[in-house]
Amino acid sequence: MTSENQDTWDEGSPVPLFVITGGPGSSAEAFNLVTLIAARSTPEPGMQPEQAAIVSMCRYPLSVAEISAYLSLPFSVVTVLLSKLVDDGRVEATAPVPVASYPELGLLEAVIHGLRKL
Repeated sequence: MTSENQDTWDEGSPVPLFVITGGPGSSAEAFNLVTLIAARSTPEPGMQPEQAAIVSMCRYPLSVAEISAYLSLPFSVVTVLLSKLVDDGRVEATAPVPVASYPELGLLEAVIHGLRKL
């Protein structure tokens, strides 16, 4: 039996996500999937559950992609939550080291070879 006036929950609705984020973030911080997040504090009573979960799980640095997967929330929602946590000083965002800044493999092998000769 279905009625035309029956209220159905649409899991794809943006309303629950807006409730979770509380609106757009205010930080100018730009996050991408590999930005590393590390906690700078512990969760406090009264914190929003999703933000408390982020602070708890980031005792060791995690990428934004990992946080998004663990919380089962879209990347866009996680970035809003993270921007608020960064603004409050509860977490720290660090860009990963770009691949171009790593030394070349040949240079590392030459250094190891030189050290073995010592």
